Amino acid sequence: SSSAASDVYKRQKLEMSAITAAAVKELREITGVAMMDCKKALVECNGDLEEAKEFLRKKGQAKALKKSSRETREGAVEIRVDENHRSGAIIKLACETDFVARNESFKALLQTLGGQVLSQGSDALMEQQLVDGGGTIQDLINGKVAELGENMQLLDAARIEVNQGWVGGYVHMTGKIGVILGLETEAASEDPKLQQLAHDLAMHIAASPAEAVREDQVDSALIEKEREVFSAQARESGKPEEIIEKMIEGRIKKFLKEICVETQPFVKDPQKTVGQLVKEVSKEIGVGIRLESFIKYQF
Repeated sequence: SSSAASDVYKRQKLEMSAITAAAVKELREITGVAMMDCKKALVECNGDLEEAKEFLRKKGQAKALKKSSRETREGAVEIRVDENHRSGAIIKLACETDFVARNESFKALLQTLGGQVLSQGSDALMEQQLVDGGGTIQDLINGKVAELGENMQLLDAARIEVNQGWVGGYVHMTGKIGVILGLETEAASEDPKLQQLAHDLAMHIAASPAEAVREDQVDSALIEKEREVFSAQARESGKPEEIIEKMIEGRIKKFLKEICVETQPFVKDPQKTVGQLVKEVSKEIGVGIRLESFIKYQF
């Protein structure tokens, strides 16, 4: 009998591996059910997506099934920061209409999710047990979907931390754009000027085409994509190859300057760059400051 059990186990293992990640992802997007449950449902239904949807519905896991296939183009961004401003969380929650995005119950959900990510991080997010009890994040969202009658998707979530310094953020009044960032300092400081700088920089990033803090952080794929565009444009000029190469390099430098926060003109005072502003405040408070990273979400 142990041999029979072993055969069953091997067969199940083989079946599990035969289900593609794309199919699991699609079923999860439609149903909002946890990845492993989606995979099990697909195994149970021999990879048939429609049958797997029905299987999950019958099990009561996909209460929000019909709503989950609707498009979520609206939503809001939420930021939560801990008491000492050493860590912060940002989340992006989507819904179908702006009406629901402005609903108090939706806003309360945003705050709960923000607090959860601040406390527990963003790993295996949908399966996380809520810190206040009452099931998982997935259960909480399913409950809100049933209450408000709209599909909702937790599109993104992240936590940011500093060793010493200040975590600050900014959410635009519409709730459609949010930025969180960390300022690392050489020595502990709670100077109001450091706090103001964190807020001002978050606001600057919200208003700017920011991709990275510095050039060395820019995704090489993005640079290559731009290089291809600039090359095609430059070659249309019919100029000699060495001049074309110089033109391309010049355009790349300009492009990097425009998308890197440190070299951008500061929105509240375009006479100085963000990098100059950080050095200025650093000198004023007598502590070295370094903007290491930021996260920006927007609808």
